[in-house]
Amino acid sequence: MGRVVIITGGSAGVGRAAAERFARAGDRIGLIARDAAALEDTRHDLLRIGAEAAACESADVADAEALFGAAERLERALGPVDIWVNDAMETVFARVVDISPAELRRVLEVCFLGYAHGTQAALRSMRGREEGRGRGRIVQVGSALAYRGIPLQAAYCAAKHAIRGFTSALRTELIAEGSGITVVTVELPAVNTPQFDWARIHIPFAPRPAGRPVRPDVAAEAVFRAAGGDAREIWLGLPTFLAILGEAVAPGLLDRYLGRVALTGQMSATRAKPDRADNLDRPITDLHRVSGRFVGEAADWAPAISGDLARAGAAALAALACFAAGAAFVRWRAGR
Repeated sequence: MGRVVIITGGSAGVGRAAAERFARAGDRIGLIARDAAALEDTRHDLLRIGAEAAACESADVADAEALFGAAERLERALGPVDIWVNDAMETVFARVVDISPAELRRVLEVCFLGYAHGTQAALRSMRGREEGRGRGRIVQVGSALAYRGIPLQAAYCAAKHAIRGFTSALRTELIAEGSGITVVTVELPAVNTPQFDWARIHIPFAPRPAGRPVRPDVAAEAVFRAAGGDAREIWLGLPTFLAILGEAVAPGLLDRYLGRVALTGQMSATRAKPDRADNLDRPITDLHRVSGRFVGEAADWAPAISGDLARAGAAALAALACFAAGAAFVRWRAGR
């Protein structure tokens, strides 16, 4: 019998791709999202690829009590939760001056509080196991934007930064109590999901990924492997490495670079339709699919590495560069 895996935002994009990946491994899948019709469609897809069980609960992750109730019903249907994946997201493409307080609040409620509520729901199921020590793994689907803010996505960046702080605090608490529950964050680059088709926008052109996106199944594979490993953080893709390490080394340089290129870099050549629908307040059932419209551009592979290992490697390379520069200087001085 496979593990019990609960995924929020499981009806589209990375969440739906991850559900399919866990299902192919023989895990029992529970899905939570707002759109009941899209959830049912996803459940049928999982059953077709041989999922042992696929249960769905319609709930808005921003509503804590609704989410807790959905989690309890899924646990009764599938059993105690082994892996909980927080993935639900919304965003608004807009400058800070153009986003309304209500829009800002909604993005933060879904993208941060939704993760916090999901984490609490997971802990409710996991804490009472293994003689009170607890057992399970919580996966936070994060972003390089948890480290580096970019223009037009201030609300989303703020939420991702908040998730990182929340998750770090939780880890210390679990360690302090000797818990068997672990938490991993998977920091993603741009991914070709439907978010670019249904996000609310206050820009003149249709949004697009910043740089070359990866396919959702590439991100799903990273989520799947993170769930079964022991890393505290996984970085996916070279842009993620560069964003995180660049922010640590030269944040001011990144400010200026992104200020020059990232506004236009997130806008396509197609003018936005004035009657464009968005999913900020209500779901758009017809757009609930795994991939967005940038299929031809999306990469089918990206490196995935432990964040701790990436930092150690960068530090070692920096030390080697300093040593080489010092040795060259000594040789130069000796030759004078």
